[in-house]
Order: sequence, then C-alpha cells, then structure tokens
Amino acid sequence: MAALQMQRTGGSVSKRLRMRKRTGDQDSEEQKTARNKTKVSSSAQPSPRLSWGFKRGLLAVCVIYASVPFMMPLFPDIIKHLVYSHRVRVPFFVDHSQPAKLSLNHTMNMYLISEQGISLGVWHTVPESQWKEAQGKDLEWYQESLGDGNPIIIYLHGNGGTRAASHRVGVIHLLSAMDYHVLALDYRGFGDSTGEPTEVGITTDTLYLYQWVKARSGSSLVVLWGHSLGTGVATNTAVKLMEHGIVVDGVIIEGAFTNIRQKGAHNLFGWFYWNFPGFEYFFLDTMAENNIIFPNDENLKRMRSPLLILHAEDDHIAPLHMAQQLYEIAQSAQNSENRVKMIPFARSLGYLHNGLYKDPHLPNIIGEFVHSLPP
Repeated sequence: MAALQMQRTGGSVSKRLRMRKRTGDQDSEEQKTARNKTKVSSSAQPSPRLSWGFKRGLLAVCVIYASVPFMMPLFPDIIKHLVYSHRVRVPFFVDHSQPAKLSLNHTMNMYLISEQGISLGVWHTVPESQWKEAQGKDLEWYQESLGDGNPIIIYLHGNGGTRAASHRVGVIHLLSAMDYHVLALDYRGFGDSTGEPTEVGITTDTLYLYQWVKARSGSSLVVLWGHSLGTGVATNTAVKLMEHGIVVDGVIIEGAFTNIRQKGAHNLFGWFYWNFPGFEYFFLDTMAENNIIFPNDENLKRMRSPLLILHAEDDHIAPLHMAQQLYEIAQSAQNSENRVKMIPFARSLGYLHNGLYKDPHLPNIIGEFVHSLPP
C-alpha cells in the first residue's frame, strides 16, 4: 500500500513538473515574441541622432533662404553674378584660340582692346563659300574680306557660357552657310576676355567692335543680332550710335525681354522668391541701383533701325508676351509695319529659349529680312 501510495505521489509530482515546464516554455516563447516586437517597433522609429540631423539641415536651408535677400543690397556682386553668370564658362576645357576644333575651320580667333586693360576674344567666321580660300590665311586677309560686299552679322550672346556654347556655334554655322560674315565676341569677363561685366562695359565692348567692323566693311551691310541678354546689348548699342547720328543697318533680337527688371521677376530665381516680403526692394531695386537695366522697351521707342523679332512660343526664360509688347512698341515708334517684323515659332516645335537656329525655315526668314535692308 505504502509503495503504491508513493508511486501515485511520485506520478502526480512528475505531472506537476511537466506542466510547469510546459508553462515555462510557453512563457519564454511569449517573452521572446514580445522582445521581437519591441525590436521591430524600435527599429521602425528614426534614431534621435538622424532626426536631429534632419532638423538641423532644414533649419540651415530656411536660414539661407531668408538671408539671401538681405545680402543682395550689401553684396551687389551677387546680383551681378546672377544676371551675367559669366563665371559659368561652359563648355569646359575649350581652347577658344582653336575654333577649328568646333568645326569652325574658316574662322579666325583674335583679341581686340576695347578699353585700357580690356581684351576681347572675338571669332570672325567668313562665308562658307570662302572656306577653301580661307585655309591658312592670316588676320590681315580676314580683315580685308569684310569689304567683299557680303552682309556682316555681329552676334551678341546671352548670359552664361562663352561664344563656344553649342547653340551659339549653331547660329554661326547657319549664318556662314548663308554667305554672311559672322563676328562673335565674348564680352569683358566672359570666356577668354578680361575684366568684369557691367551694362555700360559690355555695351562699350560692342560699340568698339561695331566701329572696328565699319572701318573695314566698306559698303557691306552690318547687322546686330542679339540673343537673350544680348538683345539688351544690341538695343543699347543701336541707341548709343543714334546719339552720334548713326543708324544701324538692321537689328535682330531673339528671345528678347522688355527690361531686366521684368525678366528678373520671371526667371527661376525670381519665381523662387516672388512671395518673399520685399522682393522688389531686395532684388529688382538692387539691380537698378547697380545700373543693371537693359531697357529694351525704352530703347525701341527711340531706335529707328529695321527690326526683326524672333521668339519661341514655349520660351521658358523670356515669355512670349514680352516679345509681343516689344513688337507693339517698335511698330508704334517707327509707324511702319514694313520696318518691324515679328516671327513666332510654334510651341509644338519645342525650341524653348536656345533652339531657334534649328528651324529649317530660319534661313529664309533671315535672308528676306537682310535683303529688305536699304544699301
């Protein structure tokens, strides 16, 4: 009996031990699951260090954004670099003294001194029909060729980059193929030219080049072609010459704006700060105070040269309505539809601000305008 009782007691004890073991195993599994859940939830949350770094970065961006407008009046060079972008010398690693490397193998590179201490890099590309004759010729031959009776285009590029930019080289090729001489310069501070750009300074550079060409061109037509910022340079030059009784044979403006103040309100930087309190004071007024105006609208009220306006409907830098406004101003000032023409290029063509030279109809448009100019 005693043995049987002990056996039963031992069996019940072993059962209890087995139950406790199972319970302990279940508890450990639940604890493991709980720990795993804790790990997952903690890993899903950003670390305090990462969160603080993001906040600091965001704060820095906000401080910079708010500081830039206050820096403009104090450091006007910032505005100058925004307007001219002359330090952006694209394309990189181009030797401007070797235009043949850009397939301009009937082009002479030269340097002209527009003012004391100012050396201007200039390309003179002769008409394509003179390509063979131009091989191996010196600067004197190129200068004498300006008097051969073919029209001469002085090409005035926009801001940023140099005369070697692809769309500018494209314009040179186009005009040379039309049997025109092309003179393309980099204003002071641009490309391989010395000095720093100002509105007065780059207008002076263009006046010098125009007078240099006229002294060698005989009876050949001389036309100013300005693109983007170069439209302001072209109209400034034409008005300055008028003050000395000289009317430029013809002016072509491509991708033009009314004035730099209105253009500044439409560019990316202006759009970014448009709603900033005091935008006009900090940005637009600062440009005027530093004599950065380029008043195409006012210039066209005075200019009497035949005018051709070229503009893409999808121009994202200078909106089409600015070109239309300039067209109306010029027509009213000259009181003649024949002397002022505007050619818009359809949005569907996708030319934007720099691509008009690709249009297959452009040679006919330019040729018709140049042939209409009085000798």
